[in-house]
Amino acid sequence: MKPIDLLIGNGILLTMDHEQSIIEKGAVGISGTDIIDVGSHEELLSLYEAKKYIDARGGIIMPGLINAHTHAGMSLFRGLADDLPLLTWLNEYIFTAERKLTFDMVFKGTLLACAEMILSGTTTFCDMYLFEDAVAQAAKKSGMRAIVGEVIYDFPSPNYGPLEKGFAYTEVLIKKWQDDPLITIAVEPHSPYLCSPELLIRAHDLAERFGSLLIIHLSETDKEVRQIKERYGLTPVGHLGDLGVLGPNLVAVHCVALTDNDIDLLKQFNVKVAHNPESNMKLASGIAPLPELLKRGVTVGLGTDGCASNNNLDLFQEMDTAAKLHKVNTLDPTVVDAETVVRMATIDAARVLGLEDTIGSIKPGKKGDIIVIDIIRPHLVPLYNPYSHLVYSVTGSDVVTSVINGRVVMEDRVLTTLDLEKVMSDVNKIAKEIKRS
Repeated sequence: MKPIDLLIGNGILLTMDHEQSIIEKGAVGISGTDIIDVGSHEELLSLYEAKKYIDARGGIIMPGLINAHTHAGMSLFRGLADDLPLLTWLNEYIFTAERKLTFDMVFKGTLLACAEMILSGTTTFCDMYLFEDAVAQAAKKSGMRAIVGEVIYDFPSPNYGPLEKGFAYTEVLIKKWQDDPLITIAVEPHSPYLCSPELLIRAHDLAERFGSLLIIHLSETDKEVRQIKERYGLTPVGHLGDLGVLGPNLVAVHCVALTDNDIDLLKQFNVKVAHNPESNMKLASGIAPLPELLKRGVTVGLGTDGCASNNNLDLFQEMDTAAKLHKVNTLDPTVVDAETVVRMATIDAARVLGLEDTIGSIKPGKKGDIIVIDIIRPHLVPLYNPYSHLVYSVTGSDVVTSVINGRVVMEDRVLTTLDLEKVMSDVNKIAKEIKRS
């Protein structure tokens, strides 16, 4: 028998591979950071001697979920300014609170976000925020895979100060983390309404120079579209197209207020989209034309956005919302079916982030990012279709084991990389400071 590091078996294995293969009593073998074999439980038990064996006890074994867009440090502001329009929420509350942020605050807030994500089945997240080196360090400490980028806009930042230093800070981050197995740096201008054309072009050029993702909030509201049309005579998508910024490395976040021509442009330039339905609903930004984006072949991943506008990071809840929102919006119960939504949180989200060769499905050669879901629970019995269960019945608290890069970061609902009580206590202390100020 061949020695391996980890064997996860005795569960319903959803591979999320090209054929959407399901192995009813399956197993996956991991050596080091990599998946080396996938097959029946009985077969893999006969082939390998594992240092560690995790019994799924008949539960669902699947790829770890991928949060295509969030602001992890904003867990500090969960519930701080609810029930407000986007621009009021952003300009009068969030930007004001963010001026008082420090490296240490963002680090501790991100640790809390990482704990929440691991406990609810997310193994990779894509982040845009301030003090992103703190975010990267917190993700690394937690054992999470992350794409992070410092937000850049026309006005001074609480972190780096004037814009010129923002580009320098981003370049330093890219070089610092370029060889890390878990952390990747992206270039992240905030939005067309907070970034000049010159800034957007420069950000695009920086991303091109380093082969990085370029990530931007785009067409989030009708008001944004009207504002950009007044300034430049084009929609936000058309404006980016006119600047030469659209391309396959661009991740467009939200994409709520789109014209048919906008969707054609996104498809033409192979732009990827991060869909955040709960945040868009809570801020009353609108409903993204997801069915039409999918119909036209645009790659879409699912994100939670930050805790100040959601207010949680549970991608299972986000999946449920995504499926139901578009059904009621179109009055068609067949649109955005469960299998499609699960792909949006796994392999399609990996494609959005340029990681489809690394994560998002369970197959030999990919990294060992895997979760196990306990289905012996009243709300999960009986099981006819695992995809339907994942979207309409499962919640984050049903995840019992999380493995990232071959490392067990949660087992039997216990985090192995973080002291959860300390993480929560630290954030509660910060919240008292925020409340006083």
